[in-house]
Amino acid sequence: MSGFFGSVSKTDCVGDVFYGTDYHSHLGTKRAGLAYFNKQKGFQRAIHSLEDGYFRNKFENDIKNFSGNSGIGVISDTEAQPIVVNSHMGRFAVATVSKIVNAEEIERYFLEKHHTFSETSQGTVNPTEMIAMLIAEGKDFISGIENVSERIKGSCSMLILTENGIIASRDKLGRTPVIIGKKDGAYAVTFETCAFSNLDYEIEKYLGPGEVVMVTADGYEQLRKPNEKMQICSFLWVYYGYPPSYYEGINVDECRYKCGAALAKRDNLKADFVAGIPDSGVGHAMGYSHATGIPLKRPYSKYTPTWPRSFMPQSQNMRELVAKMKLIPNKAIIEGHSGVFLDDSIVRGTQLKDNVSDLHHAGIKEVNMRIACPPLTYPCEFVNFSRSRSSLDLATHKAIKKLEGSTDNVDFKEYSDCNSEKYKAMVEEIRKTLGLTTLTFQRLDDLVEAIGLSKEKLCTHCWDGSSYF
Repeated sequence: MSGFFGSVSKTDCVGDVFYGTDYHSHLGTKRAGLAYFNKQKGFQRAIHSLEDGYFRNKFENDIKNFSGNSGIGVISDTEAQPIVVNSHMGRFAVATVSKIVNAEEIERYFLEKHHTFSETSQGTVNPTEMIAMLIAEGKDFISGIENVSERIKGSCSMLILTENGIIASRDKLGRTPVIIGKKDGAYAVTFETCAFSNLDYEIEKYLGPGEVVMVTADGYEQLRKPNEKMQICSFLWVYYGYPPSYYEGINVDECRYKCGAALAKRDNLKADFVAGIPDSGVGHAMGYSHATGIPLKRPYSKYTPTWPRSFMPQSQNMRELVAKMKLIPNKAIIEGHSGVFLDDSIVRGTQLKDNVSDLHHAGIKEVNMRIACPPLTYPCEFVNFSRSRSSLDLATHKAIKKLEGSTDNVDFKEYSDCNSEKYKAMVEEIRKTLGLTTLTFQRLDDLVEAIGLSKEKLCTHCWDGSSYF
């Protein structure tokens, strides 16, 4: 995933952009960048790898030399950005939260026109540079942004830093959020509203799908009206959003509380304690515990002094080791007791299987797992929320392969229907593979109700295959 933050101020904005971007560290672990505009110095930029360190440490020396009244920052799980380019519209910097499914097609388009790419990303074309080139095809920024929306399959929200302010554009179907904040003498634009409160910004406006605004220190002007259709990613509330954040006016942790309560409503389980798998499972567990009266306890502690955020190496073996190092089981709570564990989702199931093994080793009597969303059956084509390299990595697909012998020509609709026998067989196979006493996934209708938006406004593709480009 990725997240961005930008600010335009009547005074220097370097500190706001630095700290505002840092509040997106949970969304990316690979690259980060800052870009500022200063009338005397022009555009200033710094980009660093986060694979061997943390955002704040990497950039605190850079910002000592930066100055400017406008700037943007981004933390990404993929490419190095922001990109700074020169075009017929002038110089600009662009940061994106995007996924380009048809990147190879667009790359061929530009190469056939004898264009060149100067940036690379994991050995391929840098997606943000590709977006900058699509913007530059327009006669102005609005037509350039519309060109991006028309040409790419996937999603793209962006911040464009110009000499006159920041142009903020939300994905045409609103899959990812863009929110404007306000304080005396400054305006900001963010992915996560949790970046606002300690910097004294108040939420001013949620951009609609496809909406484009120009933000200056004096306010903002709508450059393009929002589209009618919206498909915002439901996983924002379930998993990767930060608890204090709001999307579409709906708080993340309040939604997780409702998800846990919805699971409890359909349960009659007796257990000694309820626990959330840190970190995103905690809010779900609170809702379940309060709804059932089963006490909330902490059988796992997350060790943060040396693992303060979700740092995940690219090596699968190292990822598994890091995941294991973070969580320390507490035998005093676990031994001889039965627990209900709440987690946001099961993707591959690798980490969860290790956690369950640790619980059994510590002497637990029962491991009852409750998952806050339905089974992930369809690979995401719209946002970069999962590190799974292939749909075959998904726990659901591994279970289906065991049941069917192959996942070729399988009707996944049957496996995503919580009332079907095939769904029940798949869940049972996952339960056995993970060594759980019981396993229940959230029903999709209960999740939609917990979020509080209508189904047609939510992207639920990973659960029911229903979404579109």
